[in-house]
Amino acid sequence: MVKAVRVHAYGGPEALAYDDITVGAPGPGQARIRQAAVGLNYIDTYHRSGLYKLPSLPHALGVEGAGTVEAVGDGVTNVKPGDRICYGSLLGAYAETRIVPADRLLALPDGISEETAAGIMLKGMTARYLVRVTYPVKKGDTVLIHAAAGGVGLIACQWAKHLGATVIGTVGSDEKAALARAHGCDHAIVYTRENFVERVKDITGGRKLPVVYDAVGKDTWEGSLDCLAPRGMLVSFGNASGPVPPFSVLTLSQKGSLFLTRPTLAHYIATRAEYEETADDLFNVITSGAVKIEINQRYALKDVAQAHRDLEARKTTGSTVLIP
Repeated sequence: MVKAVRVHAYGGPEALAYDDITVGAPGPGQARIRQAAVGLNYIDTYHRSGLYKLPSLPHALGVEGAGTVEAVGDGVTNVKPGDRICYGSLLGAYAETRIVPADRLLALPDGISEETAAGIMLKGMTARYLVRVTYPVKKGDTVLIHAAAGGVGLIACQWAKHLGATVIGTVGSDEKAALARAHGCDHAIVYTRENFVERVKDITGGRKLPVVYDAVGKDTWEGSLDCLAPRGMLVSFGNASGPVPPFSVLTLSQKGSLFLTRPTLAHYIATRAEYEETADDLFNVITSGAVKIEINQRYALKDVAQAHRDLEARKTTGSTVLIP
């Protein structure tokens, strides 16, 4: 028997159950992994609450982790027992041991620890598709990244800065502003006391922006649109404050023939080639020192309910990992 954190019915942090489960031998194409660390992400709260429905109940939460291969099933050639591995966007990570499709495992490079990998696979690959694919940041761009002191935010700020952009970020406190500025954010706006739309206009001399990366959702929706220059793009990739309400598509034309996309990581790493390319790009900017990873919170897996409370109360910064 091993431990896993599962949801039996949707709800608040109290819905997280620390269960005993049985993990057997891997079948064809599968691998059994012993996890050293698991990442905490805002999407985990959506799965817990039912905003994003789980495939079935009960079901373990979590979508990224790192550890060691214990056994492999027939036909598996990309990993073997003893290999250090990591993965992202693979539901069911809140467990000591789990069985996964072997083709979704990635070799963990030397120089990157299991804790670091567990804290970056979803967040780092998300940052990568945002700034390199959805709207490819170019030298000379000025971009806005909401929640700049969060897990995705700290990585995306550094990556956009590395690509030559001027980076504007919104944060909730002076402490988070200092953290964002230390990680590539040129202008940190404390949204609790500053109007970020007006500040963006001031910073850009009224020209506004080609792109806004928005993981906040409902609370920043209108302001994000108003930060965009004509033909600018709003990349809405999260719902931390709640989902964006229904709107008229004519709003986009009225505000300057704007582009809107609502991406998710799974569609950017659907093939093995895309998955490897995305991860390799992420590993390279980390090992080169262009992007530094901050694991600012660690919780025992059994204390995951408190981790969820702290995440939803915006008490966390950077990456958070759970230790089985």
